[in-house]
Amino acid sequence: MNITRGKLAKLTGCHLETVRYYESIGLMPEPARAANGFRTYSDDDVRRLQFLMRARDLGFAVAEVQNLLSLVDNNAYSCGQVRDITLDHLASVRKKIADLKRLESVLGDMASQCDGGVVPECPIVDALYDFAPEDLSASTWSNASRT
Repeated sequence: MNITRGKLAKLTGCHLETVRYYESIGLMPEPARAANGFRTYSDDDVRRLQFLMRARDLGFAVAEVQNLLSLVDNNAYSCGQVRDITLDHLASVRKKIADLKRLESVLGDMASQCDGGVVPECPIVDALYDFAPEDLSASTWSNASRT
C-alpha cells in the first residue's frame, strides 16, 4: 500500500505535525516520493508509526523510543534488552505515581485547612507563599501555621 501523509495520519490517528516531527528527528524514515512529488508511505511505515504512537501512549520518552527502534532497526536486540528498557521505564512511572500521591496528600491537607470563609486571609494562599521544595510532604503542610 502506498498512501499519502494525510491518509497515514488519518489511518493511524496521528496528527500531521507529529508525523513531520517524527521524520525530522529520524523516528520515521524519509518517505518515498510518487511521480507527482507527493510523499508516499508503505505498510511498514504504518506499522512503525503505530509502534511509535503506542510507545508514546505508554509514556516512553522520545529517547527511549529511539533506543528501542535502533535495536529493532538493526535487528540487534534480545528480548532481555527490551525488557530492561521497559523495566527502567516502569520504575520511572512508579516514581511519578508516588510523587503524584504525595502531591495529592499535600493538596488534600491544604484544602482541609480552609473553611471556605469570606475573609481575605486564606491558609492555602499562606501555605503557597511559605512553600519550599523540601516542604513537599503531607506532614509539613498539615502542621503549617498561618502567619
